[in-house]
Amino acid sequence: MTTGNVGIIAAIISYMCFILRVGYTISKQNEKSSEGFYLGGRKLGPFVAAMSAEASDMSSWLLMGLPGVAYFTGLADAAWTAIGLGIGTYLNWLLVAKRLRAYSIKLDAITVPDFFSKRFHDSKNIIILISSVIIVVFFVPYTASGFKAVGTLFSTLFGFDYHAAMIAGAAIIITYTILGGFLAVATIDLIQSIVMSIALLIIVAFGIYTAGGWDAVVANATSVGGYLSLTHITDVSTGVVSDYGFLKILSTLAWGLGYFGMPHVLVRFMAMSDGEDIKLSRRVATSWVFVSMAVAILIGFVGNACSANGAIRTFRTNAEAETTIISLAHILSENGFALALVAGIVIAGILACTMSTADSQLLVAASAVSENLIQDFFKVKLTQKQSMTAARAVIIAIAVISVFLAWNPNSSVFTIVSFAWAGFGATFGPVMLLALFYKDTNKNGVVAGMIASGVTVFAWKFLVKPLGGIWNIYELLPAFLVGVVVIIAVSKLTGGASREIKAEFSEISARK
Repeated sequence: MTTGNVGIIAAIISYMCFILRVGYTISKQNEKSSEGFYLGGRKLGPFVAAMSAEASDMSSWLLMGLPGVAYFTGLADAAWTAIGLGIGTYLNWLLVAKRLRAYSIKLDAITVPDFFSKRFHDSKNIIILISSVIIVVFFVPYTASGFKAVGTLFSTLFGFDYHAAMIAGAAIIITYTILGGFLAVATIDLIQSIVMSIALLIIVAFGIYTAGGWDAVVANATSVGGYLSLTHITDVSTGVVSDYGFLKILSTLAWGLGYFGMPHVLVRFMAMSDGEDIKLSRRVATSWVFVSMAVAILIGFVGNACSANGAIRTFRTNAEAETTIISLAHILSENGFALALVAGIVIAGILACTMSTADSQLLVAASAVSENLIQDFFKVKLTQKQSMTAARAVIIAIAVISVFLAWNPNSSVFTIVSFAWAGFGATFGPVMLLALFYKDTNKNGVVAGMIASGVTVFAWKFLVKPLGGIWNIYELLPAFLVGVVVIIAVSKLTGGASREIKAEFSEISARK
């Protein structure tokens, strides 16, 4: 094993030990209750809430998926996606955060399905059943994308067996999630957002140096037809330049709609200790999202320039291009033990991206099954201890399924995440917005809307989108619109909300 590899492994092991130690420490402080395990006792401060929300949102997509898209297709797809996500982040904190926090406290709701059910007085818990199933269906592949990133990371860097590396990474994530619950996850996500930021800055600076300087990066980007255009997209493997028209831009911006339906982000709003802190959290979260995505896109351009001068190999597929940051870190590690440790920090940043999302997803999925399905829908009465045991068992089960789904090392992180993002954004996003802002929404509309938008996600992805042309748009946009229309239409056709629900809505609205 080379000195560089020893340095990287030393840094990674140190980081993993630190994370596990944090999880263990917080487990001793955590409240032994469902609210303590799933919401951390509703005591998140503004910085922890903001940074943990965005770290849990970004996943390995930030350091692998987004640079890969920029490397392989140029500016348009990556930039419009980033702009949509940045706007979505700001609007989610502006429109949803304060109302959801107040409403969830009023209803004593500790999960997103729980909030939906209590908001619409669903005594039969049909909403809980549907929303819990949606969480499991879309979080399993989302978590699988994170495990896939871990396997790719270690197999690319060290030649380790992809499957063994993926399982080891999953085991670490499971361990600290089970130990500390939400408070551990949120605190660790704050730490990991800092590590992610450091990784981005290190690798972009080193990458520019390796490419031959900023002028070399710019010269390479401008030499590729359509590479820096916002209205064209380039396939660098073939040199083919295609139009990136208004409809495609609109559908890519629709990534921002996904934020309104992300359970692992929304639960941060519910867990904040003070609603007056939300303005500060919004500023911190939005700033970090825009800056980190801009740097991630730049890494893709820098990586392409490094390929052009022979510093790293030329990638021929989008999945290969997602290893850009790993390849640059490997070169950095070859310049002495000290820089190998620095490269280890970069790799830890990739792990941080993966872990900060997977842990939150596992926790939300566990709450959906143990709290919402087992206890609320199937009416199985559990003690606090039994509930915690059930949650931990669900975390392990979902992680095992995710590992099997990520077994193929050639799958694309970006593709997997984009589909799961569409699923949550379309099914939960319209419900959340209308639950908070449309007084006349009722249970019938919500049930119909979630089913209709969920079906549309699958139908558009696998049946309509392959037709190409005007139909080749991101499935989130049509599915989101279908959800909004169906919820409003069915609510009106079935008599709207009851007088009691309207009064409750008016009381909460008056507090904002």
